[in-house]
Amino acid sequence: MLIVGIFGVIIIYGGFLYLQFSGRSTAALPWFLLISPWICVYFGLTHVQQVGVIQWFVQKFTFKKKA
Repeated sequence: MLIVGIFGVIIIYGGFLYLQFSGRSTAALPWFLLISPWICVYFGLTHVQQVGVIQWFVQKFTFKKKA
């Protein structure tokens, strides 16, 4: 899954950037097209790495109040 996800990121994002720089519209592309290869990457990681990714997201999006 990890290798499939990595190739998916390269191919999908490469195509997306090609469309952007060639001046063609990307409006028809659904948002989940850009997220889907990252799901493959996530499930290709070990359990410990998956937990680390979840903790990173929680820390990234948890707003701490300053004293």
